[in-house]
Amino acid sequence: MDILGSVLSNAAVQGSVAATVRAGGTWGLEMDQIPGAAFHAITSGSAHLSVKGHDPVRLTAGDVVLLPSGLTHVLRSAPRVRAVAFDHVRAENALDDGGELVVGDAPVTTQILCASYGQDPAAGVTPFSALPDVVHVPALASTAGLRASLALISDELTGSAPGLRPVLDHAVNIVLIQVLRSWLASEAGLRAAPSWLRGLGDPTTRSALTVLHREPAYPWTIETLAGRVGVSRATLVRRFESEVGTSPGSYIAAWRMELAARSLRAGNETVGAVARGVGYQSEYAFNRAFARHHGMPPGRYRTAHQR
Repeated sequence: MDILGSVLSNAAVQGSVAATVRAGGTWGLEMDQIPGAAFHAITSGSAHLSVKGHDPVRLTAGDVVLLPSGLTHVLRSAPRVRAVAFDHVRAENALDDGGELVVGDAPVTTQILCASYGQDPAAGVTPFSALPDVVHVPALASTAGLRASLALISDELTGSAPGLRPVLDHAVNIVLIQVLRSWLASEAGLRAAPSWLRGLGDPTTRSALTVLHREPAYPWTIETLAGRVGVSRATLVRRFESEVGTSPGSYIAAWRMELAARSLRAGNETVGAVARGVGYQSEYAFNRAFARHHGMPPGRYRTAHQR
């Protein structure tokens, strides 16, 4: 089981293109009311990114930036240039017509792909919750996969072939995975707070997480998991605590509750079937564990979220 893929699927993460911006001269756009995580790829030229509470970042061709919580931010031609509010409706209409959002004055010197990533708001485990406020991947730090994905986007933007928007939407989903891979390999990723995402960068915890995600219903103990991974019990516990920030037992218990909640929100299985699917033979024990984790019993949770 691919860990990142299972988290993205469980959280129903889906990207969509918000605008393709062509800018020239002196220009500035303030982005707010982002429906989810915000993403920008500089496909040509340069721009300056400003986020309150963070140092400004100069972005050049090939750079990408992800704002996991969709913080209000400004893209502009130079520091301290006046910015106007990004017109979401105008950008949407331009995309629907196969066109671009043009700002500033001719000649065009910068092109930016702007996208957002939505998710199931009830999901508790997502890639975005494990990331800092601003994830900047410079072109020089990009993986080959990220460069190839951005090249595909750039090629699509220079043409007018049918199906442009679906191609771009699929491409930004691929780009998200490539950005996460690049960030994990970066110095910032290595220094990040412990989380399941940081755990993917460590061979021991990645192996353990892979096994847990592949068989979430198995009655795991520290000993059986350590044996499956091929390390000592002490090594497994130590690496899990330092990289993931919790014990293997606590992690799999929480992940089971995430899987159960997703099943309750999306399906019609009985509570007993959901319980067995995540490793509980006793529906009573499952109900208690679920209520502790989600604040209400499974039946009430299903009714509330399906409504």
